[in-house]
Amino acid sequence: MKVVFISPAYPPEQCDFTRGLAQVGASVIGVGDGPRGSLPPRVESALSAYLRVPNLFDEAQAALTIARAVGDLGIDRVESNWEPLVLLAARVRDLLGLGGMSRDTVLGFRDKQLMKDRVKAAGLRVPRSERAKTEAEVREAAEVVGLPLIIKPIAGAGSADTYRCDSVADLERTLPLIRHVTEVSVEEFIEGDEFTYDTVCINGEPVFESVGQYFPRPLAFRSEQWISPAQLVYRDLYDPDRKLRDGIELGRGVMKALGMGTGFTHMEWYRKPDGEVVLGEIGCRNGGGHFVDMMNWSNDFDIYREWARAVCWESFEATASRRYHVGLVFKRAQGQGRIQRIEGMEAVRHRFGQHMVADELLPIGAMRRDWKQTLLSDGFVGFRHTDLAPLREMMGVVSSQVRLFAG
Repeated sequence: MKVVFISPAYPPEQCDFTRGLAQVGASVIGVGDGPRGSLPPRVESALSAYLRVPNLFDEAQAALTIARAVGDLGIDRVESNWEPLVLLAARVRDLLGLGGMSRDTVLGFRDKQLMKDRVKAAGLRVPRSERAKTEAEVREAAEVVGLPLIIKPIAGAGSADTYRCDSVADLERTLPLIRHVTEVSVEEFIEGDEFTYDTVCINGEPVFESVGQYFPRPLAFRSEQWISPAQLVYRDLYDPDRKLRDGIELGRGVMKALGMGTGFTHMEWYRKPDGEVVLGEIGCRNGGGHFVDMMNWSNDFDIYREWARAVCWESFEATASRRYHVGLVFKRAQGQGRIQRIEGMEAVRHRFGQHMVADELLPIGAMRRDWKQTLLSDGFVGFRHTDLAPLREMMGVVSSQVRLFAG
């Protein structure tokens, strides 16, 4: 089994997907834009070959370069789990005549408006939305969609360059902020809680499913520095008290409507106060923000390896134990510069240490990160527990009592 894996070391969790491919017996040909010597040792050791392509974001040219370089090697699969490069992987597959999702299919997961059009055509609930390229078109779309609304990149990832507008004044203030974005989706703002639905699929059928929730919604924690963003992966997907079943059924329908093949999916969905569930968006790749690690901690398995097994051999051998709810809390330092001190963590370790799965706050002396550019902020703390109430208590303590100071 020969697999071309595009971007084998970035984002950082891709290192483990590369490792997983090697562990299930694949000969992995990595494709990246940096020199091979810059790869982490654990990635380097998992590769059988490496191809450097300086501009991976020139999709057409990069696809030709990759296809020409590997065309005579008997490649079986071409994969990427990084959102900006899933279309590149699909184009290479098309050029080589390989199995896997075509570029047109993957475009339905990448182009937010096309995604909604295809899902809506299947009779599933999506936000009202319009495509726009110019400021005039944004204004026209806003008239059609109505206020409040969300403006987001057509081909975005996460909540970058995403803005809520509650009034015409908000809209006018937002327009200068998105001039660098080529094309946007102007869509109905859905009031409600925001969840995720994550899967590993084989030929469109989910062989593993997971549901998580954001606290608060990403749009809120991208807007206010004082918030400690948190996310939770639920142990029991069918607990009636959680009311997650409708979101799972929505997700299955969305994947069918978009023609999902084999691989990871990460979907965001909303549950309105009246119980209606609505698609946010879906990608044919893994979720970021350590969601994959949270699934591993929840189930005591290695889903990096099982994804690789699904991709290579159309098999998923691990059994999901679903023993634990898992929660992560991301912290943001007060002040600018380097981390000077951390308050409250020793008490957290003493009180909840047996339940802790991650203790990844930046060390004293480290330069704090730009909280607007990364969910990871200035580090995170994670726990797992068989019961939800104690887990929420631990998350609440970290949110309210752990503080980082920079200067």
